[in-house]
Amino acid sequence: MATPNSRRSFLKNISAVTAILLTGDIRTLSAAEWTGLRKKLKLRFAVASDAHYGQPNTAFDEMIEKLTGQVNAFHDRHPLDFTVINGDLIHNEKPLMALVKQKTDALQMPYYVTRGNHDMVTEQEWASVWQTPLNQDIVLKDTALILADTSNEKGVYLAPDLVWLAKKLEEHRARKTLLFLHIPQAKWTANGIDTPAFFELVNRYPNIKAVFHGHEHDQDGVKMNAGIPYFFDSHIGGNWGTDYRGFRVVELMADGTLVTYMMNPSQKLNELSY
Repeated sequence: MATPNSRRSFLKNISAVTAILLTGDIRTLSAAEWTGLRKKLKLRFAVASDAHYGQPNTAFDEMIEKLTGQVNAFHDRHPLDFTVINGDLIHNEKPLMALVKQKTDALQMPYYVTRGNHDMVTEQEWASVWQTPLNQDIVLKDTALILADTSNEKGVYLAPDLVWLAKKLEEHRARKTLLFLHIPQAKWTANGIDTPAFFELVNRYPNIKAVFHGHEHDQDGVKMNAGIPYFFDSHIGGNWGTDYRGFRVVELMADGTLVTYMMNPSQKLNELSY
């Protein structure tokens, strides 16, 4: 059981707890409100991105080991149903992919991965290492996870396969759905792309609870489009971005309310406000 001291230590190492309410409103929760909502918890997961394993002149071994250790420590106190590493696991060189998998296999819960623009491997090479396709969907606790590819072997920024995505969104229409794509599909940020057809598609599905992006190491907030939140999660590696390396925790309640916060066990984060 968590002690008052351990709760205080935990709370000081997260950003403000942000809720996406059923009305579509975003608000920061008080500790009491958060505690009350957590009694309705259905699904909890972590999402992190941009390990850039193998990037020259970075402590990439140390950074990926720190991430797996931090997520496992969180999982020990607050069990996670899964973790997603949302792209850029490696930094360009194909042989690094098998090596980074050896590191991420230290995670003590199920985890899933997407390809980012620095994961410069073919579809066949990806499947050989991860034993999964580049595009995949999973159902956990009647919640659909859709992980879509947004790059290629050359590192080009791409839209997801919209034919495949449309099929999967239709299959999961009756379920709460979460999307994971490395590349942002709007020019909200310096390195996003512009894909109007993506938004035309996803905006037809009110069961989509959130979309998660990596790629933008200096972003740890949320953008809204047609009532759907698009979250960013800072970075866990690489040589640029926010002044901390952390991961996002997401808690989905039985009534569809989504609660999320950034976690960094080594320092207090700046408060988020929307």
